[in-house]
Amino acid sequence: MSNSDQLAAPARRDFLATASGLGGALAIGASGLASMTLGGPSAMAATAMTSKYGMGPGLKGPYLDLGTGRGNQLAYARIQGDLDFGKPKYFWFKGYLMAVEPNKKIVDLMGTSGFGVIRLAEGPDGAIRRMCREIIVYTDLRSGEVLDDWKNPLTGEMVKAVHVDNDPFNYLIEDHFPQPPKFGGLNNEAPPPKIPFMLPWYQHGNMAEMEIHIHLAYPNALQPDKWPRESSGPIVQVSEFFAHHIKIEDLQNPKLTTLDYNGTWNRITPWLPWMLMGQRPGFCQYACFMGTTKDLEEVLSRQVLDYAHKNYAKYFDAPTVWSDDRSLSSLEHYALRQKPAPVK
Repeated sequence: MSNSDQLAAPARRDFLATASGLGGALAIGASGLASMTLGGPSAMAATAMTSKYGMGPGLKGPYLDLGTGRGNQLAYARIQGDLDFGKPKYFWFKGYLMAVEPNKKIVDLMGTSGFGVIRLAEGPDGAIRRMCREIIVYTDLRSGEVLDDWKNPLTGEMVKAVHVDNDPFNYLIEDHFPQPPKFGGLNNEAPPPKIPFMLPWYQHGNMAEMEIHIHLAYPNALQPDKWPRESSGPIVQVSEFFAHHIKIEDLQNPKLTTLDYNGTWNRITPWLPWMLMGQRPGFCQYACFMGTTKDLEEVLSRQVLDYAHKNYAKYFDAPTVWSDDRSLSSLEHYALRQKPAPVK
């Protein structure tokens, strides 16, 4: 991570940048510094367990300097995928979707489980292409079964569940922050000046932690005049929060082309369109654990994996060909694939 001055820098963009000061680790973990040479094993054992205000010996080398855009590019690429280009890498998440309404208790609505597969490839001008497919499926809170129909406890209405499958979701990993996603031309935020890709890293003991916040507001693909029951309003407000925890030892090991991590993923989003909540005050909150795995059988339920094999078989492998046709969210896909529900 960067130091406290860098974390407070006003130039850091909201799109991939609001540092909370608690740090996660966009999958850039940190483990023991036992193999690093910072004055020898004894000196390192003494210093590796000390960090303050985002500083830490494991963040400055000897392999990657996370005070540079290039160092963050390589660290983030190893978190997301594998620098042995062509090899696929799985990530997973599992948690809950909750309803948040004014002046009411938060309500657990359903389980959320999913995974994605990422493949990296060489890009233009030193960039790294990240190619991904990903799914989210919603599950019954008690049985864990994947939902087909769901009785909305907030309205009492039986509705059809619509799961999420994004194919592809690609972007470039560079030594500067990427441009905001366009979401099919709906997000027309002016391109900002290039800012070095400096993520908010912290070292706590033998672990590196990094957190990324994404805050967006853009025209809704589901406008209320056409989608009165599905639309939350003319503007979509969405935030996502990714926290990653990685071993320093792994982060600074040049022999590792990919990095394992654990962390959390949270998302604040309007009511899911298939909940048919319209512009009722409130929103949804995802709260999930996440991480990497070599075997999805170890982290996801049998019900979820069986459903994915049956309905999303190709999502067990990442794209092999780069496409600029990317960054559609579940709302844009919903607008393309679904039809407005009849008005009651």
